Amino acid sequence: MERGSPPSLSNGADMEYPDLSELPLELQEAVTAHGSLNVFRMMMHSPNLAPGVLTLGDAILRRNSLPDTLRELAIVRVGRVYGAAYEVHHHEKGARLVGLGDEALAAAETGSTGELPAPEAAVLTATDRLLAHHTLDEAERDELLAFLTVNQLADLVITVGFYQLICDFLNTFEVTVEDQAA
Repeated sequence: MERGSPPSLSNGADMEYPDLSELPLELQEAVTAHGSLNVFRMMMHSPNLAPGVLTLGDAILRRNSLPDTLRELAIVRVGRVYGAAYEVHHHEKGARLVGLGDEALAAAETGSTGELPAPEAAVLTATDRLLAHHTLDEAERDELLAFLTVNQLADLVITVGFYQLICDFLNTFEVTVEDQAA
């Protein structure tokens, strides 16, 4: 299931972070409003789609009906499965800030639910199922609906799908953590 490390880019010169001063003002402001993180800087290689991606990402982080701990658990698991070090770095920090513990983060790394509380175990299992099979069957949905509302289940599926896209982007463009060389 683990996808491992992304391949190295063969033509790194074309994949450098864009010069933000050369972007339209609204895109410069969007990157700045998001803390000038490398993922948002690199995303400006897609100036027509980036604003929509940013809007959806903001909604997933700020308007998600999932409890913060379950949302971050799913995101970290996607990052781990995709081998997206950038994603894991940022969202493990966020997971700790919202109260996710070491045991849950270790489970997100391995996929082994061990002694996790049932809601966390169910979210990890569902995340893996979505990553591997792109759907949940009736029994899997029913298991989640014992802990989640339909709204929360819908938000979980959207969250997992969105972060698959982001991890593909991060890996393809070899986005580095901000304190690493660009």
